[in-house]
Amino acid sequence: MKISELSPEYRQPPPHAGLIADLSKAVSDVESFAASATAPEKLAGDLRRILTSLASAASSSSFTEALSVQIWRLGTRLWNAVVDRANSAALAGGPAALAVEAEIRQAAPELLLLAGIPDGVPSAAAKVASFFHRSGLAWLDLGRVDLASACFEKATPLVSAAATEDRGVLLELNLARARAASDAGDQALAVALLSRSKPLAAASPEGAKSLAQGYLSIGEATLAAKHSNPAVEASTLFTEALDLCEKAASPSSSSPRTPPYGGATPKTPNLEGLKRRCLRFLALERLQAQDYEGVLRCIRVSRASMGLEEEHPSIGVMAMRAWIGSGNMAEADKELERLMANALATENLCVSAAEAYLAAAGPEAARKVLIALAARCRAGGAAAAVRVVKQVIDGGGGGIGRARAIAELVSDERVVALFDGPGNTHERGTMHALLWNCGTEHFRAKNYDTSADLIERSMLYVSRDEESRSRRADCFRVLSICHIALQHLDRALEFVNEAYKVEPNIKCAFLKVKINLQKGEEDEAFKQMKTMVGCVDFNPEFLTLTAHEAMSCKSFGVAVASLSYLLGLYSAERPMPMPEVAVLRNLIELLSREPGTETEILKYSRRAKQRMADLGVESFFGSGIVGGRELNWFADLSWNMGLRASKEKKYNFGAEFFELAAEFFSSRNAECDENRSKVCKALIMAVTIMLNAEELNNSPLSDSDIKKGVEMLSRAGKLLPLISPSVPVASDQLEANNFLYLHTFNSYQLMGRMGTPAHPQQLQLIKNFASSKACTPANLLTLGVTASKGALPNMLAAEFSLKACITTALASQSPNYRVISCALRKLACLAGLQDLNGSKSDAAYDVFQQAYQIVVGLKEGEYPVEEGQWLVATAWNMSCLPLRLHQAKVARKWMKMGLDLARHLEGMKEHIASMQTTFENLERVSGDEPDECSQEEAPKASISGSMSQPVLV
Repeated sequence: MKISELSPEYRQPPPHAGLIADLSKAVSDVESFAASATAPEKLAGDLRRILTSLASAASSSSFTEALSVQIWRLGTRLWNAVVDRANSAALAGGPAALAVEAEIRQAAPELLLLAGIPDGVPSAAAKVASFFHRSGLAWLDLGRVDLASACFEKATPLVSAAATEDRGVLLELNLARARAASDAGDQALAVALLSRSKPLAAASPEGAKSLAQGYLSIGEATLAAKHSNPAVEASTLFTEALDLCEKAASPSSSSPRTPPYGGATPKTPNLEGLKRRCLRFLALERLQAQDYEGVLRCIRVSRASMGLEEEHPSIGVMAMRAWIGSGNMAEADKELERLMANALATENLCVSAAEAYLAAAGPEAARKVLIALAARCRAGGAAAAVRVVKQVIDGGGGGIGRARAIAELVSDERVVALFDGPGNTHERGTMHALLWNCGTEHFRAKNYDTSADLIERSMLYVSRDEESRSRRADCFRVLSICHIALQHLDRALEFVNEAYKVEPNIKCAFLKVKINLQKGEEDEAFKQMKTMVGCVDFNPEFLTLTAHEAMSCKSFGVAVASLSYLLGLYSAERPMPMPEVAVLRNLIELLSREPGTETEILKYSRRAKQRMADLGVESFFGSGIVGGRELNWFADLSWNMGLRASKEKKYNFGAEFFELAAEFFSSRNAECDENRSKVCKALIMAVTIMLNAEELNNSPLSDSDIKKGVEMLSRAGKLLPLISPSVPVASDQLEANNFLYLHTFNSYQLMGRMGTPAHPQQLQLIKNFASSKACTPANLLTLGVTASKGALPNMLAAEFSLKACITTALASQSPNYRVISCALRKLACLAGLQDLNGSKSDAAYDVFQQAYQIVVGLKEGEYPVEEGQWLVATAWNMSCLPLRLHQAKVARKWMKMGLDLARHLEGMKEHIASMQTTFENLERVSGDEPDECSQEEAPKASISGSMSQPVLV
C-alpha cells in the first residue's frame, strides 16, 4: 500500500506545523489591528516566543525550501502590516508604545533572516538588509542606539559582498551606522564609517548628496557636543560636506555610461540649499573658534549665490558678531540693519542681535537700536524694548552716564507708545521694575539725583488705574526721600503730598514730620505727628523714628513728645519696637540735657521704679549683662541728678533722687558689697538733703518726713560696716569717713526733733562716733556746735563733743590748732553759760586754764592770732563783773589768767605792759596781803615784762 492511499487520520503533519500556525495567527492579529483586541505587548511577546522557537528549530535541522518560502510569505505580510500600523493614527502613543511597535517591526526581518535567502526571491538579501535598516532607524529615533546598531550590524553582511545594484543599501547602512555611532558619542567611528562610504557615494550625485548630508549631520553633532577628540574637527567635516556637494554638482560625477544601481541616468540634484547650510555651520564653527575672518569669508561665499530675501537670518547674526569681534562697529551696525530688513528674521532673533550689539557698542547706541526695533517689532515691540533696556542696564557698571542714557532712552515718546494698550500690562510692569531697581541701586550708592531721575521716569510705565495706586504712591515717597537727601525740602514736600493724595498712610505722615523738622518748623512737626498717630496703619515704630529724627535735627520738644506718647502705649500690652526701659532711658537722657527739667526727670524715674516693682527687675530691665547695665544706668542717673540738684540747692528734688538711687541700687545683686555700699551712701545723702531743705526753706520737717528719715538712717546704719574704715583715718578714706559722720550728724538732728527725752540717745550717739576710726576733730567740733544750738540744746552732748574734739586733735601727730582754738572758744562759751546758771562754778576758768596749758611752748604763729586775742580779751574781761560785785579775789584770778595768756600768744605783746599796770593797781587797792587766788590758782609760768598802760579789752 502506498502512503497516499493511507487513511487521512494516519497521515503525519508537516514539520514545524505548529510554529507556522502560531506565526500565521500572530501575523493575522498584527494585520487586523483595527478589529483585534490583542494588545501590542502580547503580540510582541508572541513574536518573540515564535522567533526563539524557530531559531532553536533552525539550529537542529535546516528548513526545507517549502518551509522557508512559507516563512518568507508570512514575514513579508508581517512587514506590510507593520507599515500599515505605522501609518495609522489609531496606534499613535508615547515612547513605550512606539518601542513595542519597533519590536514588532524588527520581528519581520528577523523571520526572513531565519528562513534564509531563497533562490526564487529576487534581491532577497537586499530586501532583508533594507528591512533591518528601517527597523534600526525606528530604534534610533527612540534613542535606543544599542538596538539600532544591532539591526545595522545584522544587515551589513547581507549586502557588503553583494552586486553593484545593492550598493545603495550598503551606503544607507553605513550612513545609519555613522549616525548611531555619533549618537553614542563615538565620533571617530562615525567619521571612519563616512570615509568608508566615499567609494559607494562616488557612483552617483544622489549618493554624494547623501554622504554630504551625513558629514553635515555628524559635524553638527560634533559642534554641538564640543567633542574633545582632536582628531575629529567639525570644520573638517563641514569642509568634506562642501567638497561632496561640489563633486555632486559637477557634470563629470554623473557619467551617462555608468547608470547607478542598474537604473537610468539620474539628474544632478539641487545642492544649493545643502551648500548654504554647510557654509552656515562652517561659519558658526569659525565664530566659536574666534576666527572672524573665516566667518566673513564663509558669509561672502554664501551671499554670492542668493539675494536678501533668500538669506537665512543666522547669516546676518554671525556677520554682525564677526564684525564686533573684529572691532569694526560700523560694519556691525550695517549688519544689524540688514538683519532687521530681512523678512525671514523673527522678532526674537532681532532683539537678541540687538542685545549682542549693545553689549559691545555701549548705552550710547541704545536709543537708535531701540527706535529701529520699535519699527521692526510690530507685535512684540514692548517686549523688545524691555530686553534692550535690560541689556543696557546689565551691560556693565552702574555709572551716572549709563543711568542718564537709560533715562533718555525710556522717556522717548516712541518707546513709551510701544507699551500702550491692555495687552502690554506685563511688559509695563517689567519696565517699571527695571527702572525701579536701577534707581534703587543708585539710591543705595547715595546718588540721589540720579535715583530720583530714574524713579520719575519709571512712573511713565505705571498706569493710573486702581491696581497701580500703591505703586504710584511708592514712587512719590521715594522721590520725596531723594529730595530730602538733596535738601530740596519744598520739592520733597510736594512729592509726599502727592503720595498722601494717592495713598494716605503713616509713611507719608512720617515723611512730612521729617521734612518739617529739617525745615525747623516744630509746630508743623507737632501737628503732623498727631496726624501720624491717628493713621489707620499706625505703628509705634514710627514714633521711635520721629524721636531719632528730632534728635538729629536738635528739636528737643518733638523728641520728648514722641517718646512720651510712645511711653503711654506700653500699658496696652501691644507689640512695641523697643523695650519700655529703653524708651524711659532715652527720654530721661534727652531731658537731662536741658536745664530746669528736674520735675520731668523725677516723674519718669518714679515710673521706672514703679514699673520695676510691678513687672519685676528682670522683666523690666532685662536679664544678664544688658539688664544689669540698664539698672545701673538708672541708679547712676538718680545719684548724679541728686548731686546736681543739691549743688543747685534744689534740695526737694535732690532728696528724692537719692532715695530713688537707693531703691535702684538695692534692687539687684543685694549680696554685692559694692551695691550695698552705694545703697548706704544714697540713704545717708537723702536724709542729708532733707535736713538741708528744712534749713533752706525754714520750714520744719513733718512727722512723716522725720519718720521716713529715721527709717532710712536705720537702714543705712545696718550697712555702715561696709563703708566704715578698719584703720585710722587716711586721706584716701575721707569719703567713707564723711558718710559715717553724716549718718551720725543726721541721726543726731532727727533725734533732736523728738524733744528732751532724746538727749541721752544723742549723747550716746556722739560717744559711739567718737570711738570710731572715722572720727575726726573737725567732725566732733561740728557736732559740739550743733548740740549747743537750737531751742533745746543738749549741753552734755556739746561739752562731750568739744572736749573730745580737743583731746583727739591734741593726740594727733600734727594738731590742727584752728580746730582746737574753735573748740576752746565754744567750750568756754558753753562753760560760761553754765556758770551763770550756777551749775559749774569753775567750769569756764578750767577751760581757760586748759587753753593756757596748750599755748605754753607753742611756736610763734602756730596758734591762730585772732583766737589767741579772743582768749586774752575774754579772760581779762571776765574780771569786770566780779569787780562790780566787789569780788576782788575772783577779779584778780581772771586778770591774772588774761595776763598770763597774753605773755604766750602772738599779737598781745603791746598790751602786756598796760595789763600788768592794771593788775598791780588792783592788788594795791585790794590790800598788801598776797591774794589767795594768785598764790594757789595762778598758772605755773614765768612772767616777764612790765605794764606801762592800762588795757581795756
